[in-house]
Amino acid sequence: MSTPGRDLPSGGAGTGIRLHAPAPGWSVDADVVVVGSGVAGLTAALRCAAAGRSTVVVTKARLDDGSTRWAQGGIAAALGEGDTPEQHLDDTLVAGAGLCDEAAVRLLVTEGPGAVRRLIDTGAVFDTSAETGEIELTREGGHHRRRIAHAGGDATGAEISRALVEAVQAAGIRTVENALVLDLLQDAQGRTAGVTLHVMGEGQHDGVGAVHAPAVILATGGMGQVFSATTNPSVSTGDGVALALRAGAEVSDLEFVQFHPTVLFLGPDAEGQQPLVSEAVRGEGAHLVDADGVRFMVGQHELAELAPRDIVAKGIMRRMQEQGAQHMYLDARHFGSEMWEQRFPTILAACRAHGIDPVTEPIPVAPAAHYASGGVRTDLHGRTTVPGLYACGEVACTGVHGANRLASNSLLEGLVFAERIADDITAQARTGNGPGIPVPSTGPLQPAGARYEVQRIMTEGAGVLRSAESLRTAAEALEGLYATALNDLEAHGKTAEPGVDTWEATNLLCVARVLVAAARQRVETRGCHWREDHPERDDAAWRRHLVVRLSATEKRALVVVPTDSADFPSVREPLSTQSLEQ
Repeated sequence: MSTPGRDLPSGGAGTGIRLHAPAPGWSVDADVVVVGSGVAGLTAALRCAAAGRSTVVVTKARLDDGSTRWAQGGIAAALGEGDTPEQHLDDTLVAGAGLCDEAAVRLLVTEGPGAVRRLIDTGAVFDTSAETGEIELTREGGHHRRRIAHAGGDATGAEISRALVEAVQAAGIRTVENALVLDLLQDAQGRTAGVTLHVMGEGQHDGVGAVHAPAVILATGGMGQVFSATTNPSVSTGDGVALALRAGAEVSDLEFVQFHPTVLFLGPDAEGQQPLVSEAVRGEGAHLVDADGVRFMVGQHELAELAPRDIVAKGIMRRMQEQGAQHMYLDARHFGSEMWEQRFPTILAACRAHGIDPVTEPIPVAPAAHYASGGVRTDLHGRTTVPGLYACGEVACTGVHGANRLASNSLLEGLVFAERIADDITAQARTGNGPGIPVPSTGPLQPAGARYEVQRIMTEGAGVLRSAESLRTAAEALEGLYATALNDLEAHGKTAEPGVDTWEATNLLCVARVLVAAARQRVETRGCHWREDHPERDDAAWRRHLVVRLSATEKRALVVVPTDSADFPSVREPLSTQSLEQ
């Protein structure tokens, strides 16, 4: 991945597409606005504020309500005796199936241990050994060593969130909660000038407003709600990726959606956020079995149940297909009640709440949408192709994850790249808040009910198993939703009523169209992108990324451009265009 110099180019004013929304009725000025309150967003905010930059954190729910708090397994770093960043790098590259940017991974694993120690200095408390007092490390899929630090047994994300929220509050950083970000404000040269947002409910601010700032950090998390069943919270509707696309930024690798292999199976019609059964359970010795008790992952990979997640998810799906079953089982009865209660209290409680007791019976599990390996394309400093707009955490595509994220690398990525973004911003001279240029809203809003239609389409056509036919059907159905709304707007001047439900549905449709467009073009199986009609990996043709942006001239067009190699070009280098009508 090329690392551009600090003088970012001026670009255009984006696509000209904005969400229909009332004009801002209030505003706040700052040096930096951070959108999101997970590990990435709060780390960036703390570091920017510590350097003297006026910082505002905007978050969609409460400060501690993002995806970070749901992380069970832990955070991966070479902290243990005998482990090295080089070994961590090797495991990450293998999991990424040939599409990791090695420079980005090397940066992650080298800076990662120090970043974790700084997190501890911030107040995060990890589980330690009673004998040695050292951080207790466990193992997860794809890792050849025990390098996963955890807290509260299986409540690592909750502990990290607690520590960072308390640090933000102690630092007096201004926060705006219950606020859905709408669009990027840009000046006449296309540089970032802040964001518009809608605050839900009563408070210091209400309704649509604006935060004016020359630097915007997107840390909005994932887009798991694009599928019917996901481990993501309800707020994960792809808002950051959709905002970036409308602003003219490029996204990449959106076809690589990781489906977590072991999600508690609640029935074939279960929708929304599903309970996760952490990979750490397998790391401690749980076995995947079918209804007859056969360990079907043995012989499929040298690590069996601890193979990278895409391999385990595929193994489960194949066994389900072979046996006509709706789920498989995770058997950890041999742990005994004491280990379940001490090491995995959150998972134990979730299972028991749904009538399953892991101490005495196997847990029914099936894959569900979990993590977006792709996102808004950035360089090694988190800079996007829009000057002044940064991205980190799950919303970003740094090149670290490639075609499949290695377990527990996500919290580390958010931590490391948030620090790098803050350092990049604070190394530059402070600039004034230029006025954002109002842009007419030209994109149609989807009705609120379109959210569930998008989820159904994506689950049926672009889930764990994909094919040319399933993706074609999905693309046509998504296009139908978009075309109907666009026709109503252009022919009749009608669009859905602006509001949280319609803005979220519109964002979900936007990211779904991009995901399906990329998945249709990638005619191979690689990492967590599994094409039944092209079951083999094709390095000669497809060891490259697909970069997508919205066309500024054609309202219905996505521009899809393959890179020349597995390395990303600089964010300053314009890619040649190739329109793909959707």
